Amino acid sequence: MIRLIGYFFGIGAFLLLGIAAAVAIYLGAITKDLPDYEVLAKYAPPVTTRFHAGNGALMAEYARERRLYLPIQAIPDRVKAAFISAEDKNFYQHPGVDITGLFRAIAVNVQNFGSGRRPVGASTITQQVAKNFLLTSDQTIDRKIKEAILSFRIEQAYSKDRILELYLNEIFFGLNSYGIAGAALTYFDKSVTELTVAETAYLAALPKGPANYHPFRKTEAAIERRNWVIDRMVENGYVTKTDGEDSKRQPLGVNPRRGGAHLFASDFFAEEVRRQIIQKYGDNALYEGGLSVRTSLDPHLQIVARKALQDGLLNYDERRGFHGPIKTIEIGGDWGEPLGTIAALSDVPEWKLAVVLSVDTEGAEIGIQPEKEASGKIVPERETGHISAKNMQWAYRSAGGQRKTAKSPEGVLGPGDVVYVEPTGEEGEYRLRQPPKVQGGLVAMDPHTGRVLAMVGGFSYGQSEFNRATQAMRQPGSSFKPFVYAAALDNGYTPASVILDAPIEIVAGGQVWRPENYGGGSAGPSTLRLGIEKSRNLMTVRLANDMGMNIVAEYAERFGIYDKMPPLLSMSLGSGETTVLRMVSAYAVIANGGKQIKPSLIDRIQDRYGKTIFRHEDRTCDNCNADDWDSQEEPVLTDNREQVLDPMTSYQITSMMEGVITRGTAAGKIKLDRPIAGKTGTTNDEKDAWFVGYTPDLVAGLYLGFDDPAPLGRGATGGSLSAPIFNAFIQEAVKGTRPSKFVVPEGMSLIPVNRKTGMAAVEGEPDTIIEAFKPGTGPADSFSVIGGLDQYVPPEEILRNSPQANQAVTSGSNGLF
Repeated sequence: MIRLIGYFFGIGAFLLLGIAAAVAIYLGAITKDLPDYEVLAKYAPPVTTRFHAGNGALMAEYARERRLYLPIQAIPDRVKAAFISAEDKNFYQHPGVDITGLFRAIAVNVQNFGSGRRPVGASTITQQVAKNFLLTSDQTIDRKIKEAILSFRIEQAYSKDRILELYLNEIFFGLNSYGIAGAALTYFDKSVTELTVAETAYLAALPKGPANYHPFRKTEAAIERRNWVIDRMVENGYVTKTDGEDSKRQPLGVNPRRGGAHLFASDFFAEEVRRQIIQKYGDNALYEGGLSVRTSLDPHLQIVARKALQDGLLNYDERRGFHGPIKTIEIGGDWGEPLGTIAALSDVPEWKLAVVLSVDTEGAEIGIQPEKEASGKIVPERETGHISAKNMQWAYRSAGGQRKTAKSPEGVLGPGDVVYVEPTGEEGEYRLRQPPKVQGGLVAMDPHTGRVLAMVGGFSYGQSEFNRATQAMRQPGSSFKPFVYAAALDNGYTPASVILDAPIEIVAGGQVWRPENYGGGSAGPSTLRLGIEKSRNLMTVRLANDMGMNIVAEYAERFGIYDKMPPLLSMSLGSGETTVLRMVSAYAVIANGGKQIKPSLIDRIQDRYGKTIFRHEDRTCDNCNADDWDSQEEPVLTDNREQVLDPMTSYQITSMMEGVITRGTAAGKIKLDRPIAGKTGTTNDEKDAWFVGYTPDLVAGLYLGFDDPAPLGRGATGGSLSAPIFNAFIQEAVKGTRPSKFVVPEGMSLIPVNRKTGMAAVEGEPDTIIEAFKPGTGPADSFSVIGGLDQYVPPEEILRNSPQANQAVTSGSNGLF
């Protein structure tokens, strides 16, 4: 018997050794190709890029995986407790694999064998980290063994807090959100520190299967799973029983956060920044790099700019008549359902979509588009309202019509018509609205730094994402003229130089070009000041011809208006194409005294670690970082920007454009409590209407025009259309700020001259103006005309012998442009 026992013992020992050897060989083969767990030390997941306005307000977020990385120290204890209770209650005790939990899972799976139920897992948080970071999700024995081995190694290499940090920042929560910080924002629009126990428990329930606990499609299952997590938190001592019961009675309260731009009216600005980031750093940096981008946007100015441009576009559009309804739907049954499926302009919250229920001579009864729940379902309540005849009278004229085509609301709308309406402030009363077909762009900038403070690319980003401030190539018309005159003032001319305003023929390539002043007519000899104030085409062409278009082209390129301008005389009248942003940047150079600027929408970019990788400020300060003070001079910021225009020329052209506001083509359109200069612009056939202007501290410009260029209508000039919009913007923009004056450069002479002849004025002489002259220049002693009369003659002779000149001197302009 003893020998038999020994025999069996030997066989058993041999088998055990064989099994051990087989296991060792198997484990050796498994571990040979295990991933390197040390990569966890260099973990850098895709992180959301965030744009901020100049005041720090969150503007927009971009990500393929919505994730914000949080260190474990920034994650509240109750959040950690919820996930530990839901996923691995022994997390801080086990060595990577929970043996007790493993045997419990095996027992359950044996019991459920053959029932068709999915096997129960026993993965610890450490095992999930190993799977998510280093392995696949294959349901195989090999993968589970690899997962266990890696878990032991990870536990030996990293602290429990580090492992939990990796887990909470990596896991997927559904709705394209990754990591606890991203999930808190996505589901509840809160930071993790603001989450309640119930909200934390729901988020802890999601990693098990986000689709199984969807807040809207699987609401009951989501609440049941959340309550289970709350019970585990109570059981583990993280939450009191009373608080747990209170939390279980709460609704899910999911409030999904919308993507894209978060700051009101910032859509065009944010999209332009997005394009620039992609161009500079690439797609991956934007959508995965976790960049923090501080933009130059001023939220207040942006709202002011949006309102000014929108009001201007609507005023023009409504004068042109009604375009017709957006759509027509059946209203026999529940009109709310079909109306709720029509997309409204998302960035014009002042407006609502409505369907006409009935109409008579007094007005129209309307049904307002019902709101949608967070799940996307249309709420059952139906709101109605009324449009009185007086609030839709503008629509009696059909679009483009010259006469009224309707005499009452019945001739405008019919039952089933879907239209936009805006509350008037009276109970239940609305005003008829329509998205304008005319468009435009507006940019506001700090002239000293080039920081773009506001940008509006059209009436509505929801209507069209095309940014007309940066992407639309338009003819600037006469708003280009200041640069022709600036080139002249930089090359020997003065504001009092006299040019002949008379018909001219230009022959080139066998073709004859006969430019005309806006409105026709001519004024004879006139000063440069009068030429820019009244925007004379004939004078500008003669000046450019006398000076040479190569010089004009050089200045246009120097100011950044064009990359390469052909030296054609027609270009002196703004016939080339450029953008609003470029024009505003060019005017900013004049406003700041001639210093070159780089327009910028971005102040600073930081990477995911907080390191600054871009800064717009390019001035240097060599002594700003001294460790201590040792009687040295105060540090000075060194401005290395190129001087592209003589500061004296800048002041001269500014003074002349102040005259545009007070006496010229914008007279009566701009009302401000401080000095302001600007220039109107209107292109051929009135297809574009421009105005660009500036105070000493703010420059802004805009244009109006159809996307497919077409005449705006007779009299639709920069002075009549664009200047009032600029006025509405600038008045609100500078409200509450201290006025400042344009600085006269040292060395300039301020001399009274006759505004019409350009000659020195005697005391008491009418039409006298103070003109700025550079050293060595001054008003002429005799009347000299550029572009028509070669000899010097006394002004009295000119007036006596030239009826045309006499008319010019006595009555001024015959036409505005």
